[in-house]
Amino acid sequence: MATNSPPVRRAGRRRTRRPGPLAARLAAATTALVLAAVGCSGEPAGKATSLTVLDYYTDASEHRQWGDLLAACGRDADVEVEQTSVPPADLVPRILRQASARTLPDLLMIDNADLQQIAQSGALTPLEQYDVDTRGFADGILSAGTYDGKVYGLAPYVSTLALFYNKKMLAEAGVPVPRTWDEVRTAAARLTDGDRYGMAVDANPTFESAWQFLPFLWSNGGDERQLDSPQAAQALRLWTDLVRSGSMSKSVLNWTQADVHDQFAAGRTAMMINGPWRIPALDEDPDLEWGVAPVPVPRAGQTPVTPLGGEVWTVPRSGSAERQKKAAQVLTCINSPSNQLKLAGQHHTVPSRTAVAAQYAEQNPAMSVFVRNVGGARVRTAELGVRWPRAATGIYTAIQSALTGRQTPEQALRQAQRTATTD
Repeated sequence: MATNSPPVRRAGRRRTRRPGPLAARLAAATTALVLAAVGCSGEPAGKATSLTVLDYYTDASEHRQWGDLLAACGRDADVEVEQTSVPPADLVPRILRQASARTLPDLLMIDNADLQQIAQSGALTPLEQYDVDTRGFADGILSAGTYDGKVYGLAPYVSTLALFYNKKMLAEAGVPVPRTWDEVRTAAARLTDGDRYGMAVDANPTFESAWQFLPFLWSNGGDERQLDSPQAAQALRLWTDLVRSGSMSKSVLNWTQADVHDQFAAGRTAMMINGPWRIPALDEDPDLEWGVAPVPVPRAGQTPVTPLGGEVWTVPRSGSAERQKKAAQVLTCINSPSNQLKLAGQHHTVPSRTAVAAQYAEQNPAMSVFVRNVGGARVRTAELGVRWPRAATGIYTAIQSALTGRQTPEQALRQAQRTATTD
């Protein structure tokens, strides 16, 4: 969230996603590359001994962890791996430049919300041609790497959203963990005291807030294809009610997911919507007693529908069949059950293979809510494909307009629908 995502760490983690269609620019940039690949002998002379990798894991520890795994998988494939990490906002522009210059990497990591547009351009190769095993992945997770019926990318792990709460604050206020929207309103009001607010979300003008709004939209039967529906307005009204009642700070209009975390960790909000990647930082404070529960739903007994975050690994067209084959071997290694389990433990995410995720939940009880939610999570591009960025832009613009009082939720979402459908 956008992912990736938007990213939001990524939209879906901690990065900030950029809006805007990519397919046309990518298609133009990759045309020369594809033609060159068709016209060449298929690969440079000699055996492929090295691979280039591009990702946006710029955090020092994250870069190192991924570097170690890529190197190990490279050894298994008998190649050396050269990893390059760029800031999230720079990844797609970098892909555009490299496609134009015919220098795409051999292995490319992208936010799952970008997969549709990049695959549509012809820059990627379908994984079926390398006999990559895609069995054991949850359907929703596999769809994150699928375009036009073919799998172009696999995610070794994924993430989604849940409700974090301060156990001590809820106990002192005599407030049960809220499960429904009405319970959220009541709990947030009772937990608001002095400079402490009851609830916090990310409502800033980026893909991050669209990502955080989706559980409320989807769980109420709303749809990104029809943003001006009554169901969508009811979801946005929940957020505006919390701000207008004083149960949620107006500053959420500027907060990132990292800012929401900081407010929660500092005791300035009793509850927050966030992702599992926040758990390591929360665990650093031994005095902070926190719990995690599903995102509250409109009515009791419902199951929340949350967005699927995370990155997929792909094999771009390089003009070398041998290098593409080696890259697919490394991709397969990354997605092995043992490596999925290792990566999930390092990054506090959910393994993409269903059986591995179940094993992980048994070993890490705090992750069980996220594992359950991932089973029914949706990909942001599932309904709109390459048109998702327009809808996301409409959503976060509507959130800004409604929470500032410039428009009612209904008015703001009518404008969002126009944004999403304007060519």
